[in-house]
Amino acid sequence: MGKGNVNFRSKCDLTLEDRWFLFKKYIETHGLVQQHIRSFNHFVEKRLQEIVNEYGKIETSEPGYYIKLGKIWVEDKPKVKEADGTPIVLTPLDARLRRFTYSAPIWLELTPVVNGVEMKPQKVQIGEMPIMVKSCKCILSKLSSEEEILAYGEDPKDPGGYFIINGSERVIVAQEDLASNKVLVEKGGDTSARYTAKVFSEGGRVRMQIRVELAKDGVIYVSYPQLPEKIPFTIFMKALGFLTDQEICEAVSDDEIIHQELFPSLEKASKIKTREDALDYIGRRLVTRTGQPRHIRIQIAERHLDQYFFAHIGTTPDKRREKGYFLAYVVEKLLQVALGRRPPDDKDHYANKRLKLAGEMLELVFRRAFERFMNDLRNEYERHRIRGRKRIKLETFVRPDIIRDEL
Repeated sequence: MGKGNVNFRSKCDLTLEDRWFLFKKYIETHGLVQQHIRSFNHFVEKRLQEIVNEYGKIETSEPGYYIKLGKIWVEDKPKVKEADGTPIVLTPLDARLRRFTYSAPIWLELTPVVNGVEMKPQKVQIGEMPIMVKSCKCILSKLSSEEEILAYGEDPKDPGGYFIINGSERVIVAQEDLASNKVLVEKGGDTSARYTAKVFSEGGRVRMQIRVELAKDGVIYVSYPQLPEKIPFTIFMKALGFLTDQEICEAVSDDEIIHQELFPSLEKASKIKTREDALDYIGRRLVTRTGQPRHIRIQIAERHLDQYFFAHIGTTPDKRREKGYFLAYVVEKLLQVALGRRPPDDKDHYANKRLKLAGEMLELVFRRAFERFMNDLRNEYERHRIRGRKRIKLETFVRPDIIRDEL
């Protein structure tokens, strides 16, 4: 009971009518498509630049020669080229009537580096981005009154949130997926596992499922698609800098019962004494050719752990210790479930799921297209360098159709 005539109730006291009232008010306030528009705006205003920054530069086979990636942006006004090549501003109505794609040019600043010396930056168009109606890049979002919107031949009550592709209105349907970077423990998993912990690690361009399994023999194994076989988690811990059994146990838990559950895994890795031994053990299972020297196998394992193992934590060597603590946390949760101290996670519960909206879906497609674009640009750049051309105008061999066709 609150002050005066106000009653304060918990969410459990809400009636069905209360819930429908809140739902109706939310729709009246935010509409049904604002989440897609915000997602698209975040993608074009922030995520595009972050993706480019992740790559940084386009390396070539010749030392000292590369292309530095700079600012990327999408033009504020969608455009189309007329038959004579003249670009004109495109409206949603024109796109529908003339069967155009409502899109805007994507520009990227490229800086050639020759013998370690940066040349003059060059602005090139690398593709076209389909523009969501009523998003920040749509000309309708700049209009403030119903009269202005009507002047463009549009319905003021149209909420937007869709694209116009070759004159047809298209929407991107949200996809339901398991939450990324969250530990989910379930009973079973495969024929050899009693309990399995899964983490959909997503960081930058890497997204993979990492599995930590408690086998029937009591040993805890780690596996993911890049590994050809399961590896005891204690070997991973030693490769990440936790060298003694005591250090591994203390990283997992301070509970003596948990420590007893770790004995089979510690025994499995008892012959691995140093960090280099652990890296060599992992490296032997990653190399594709036999006869690789030990130091090469160690380098391969280090690079693999940095780039792919729990990539959401980081991809630099200074994050290895942090990754070890996260693996220890996964193991502790796995054992807590195995000991009956906490229930298994329900992967179908909405708290363990996320919806991928329009911006996130476009990001996945853009990443794939941008990698193809960079590979093509690298090949063209090297081919022109072989011909001995000192000054290269990058826009002459940039192919905008690679990204345009993908998007």
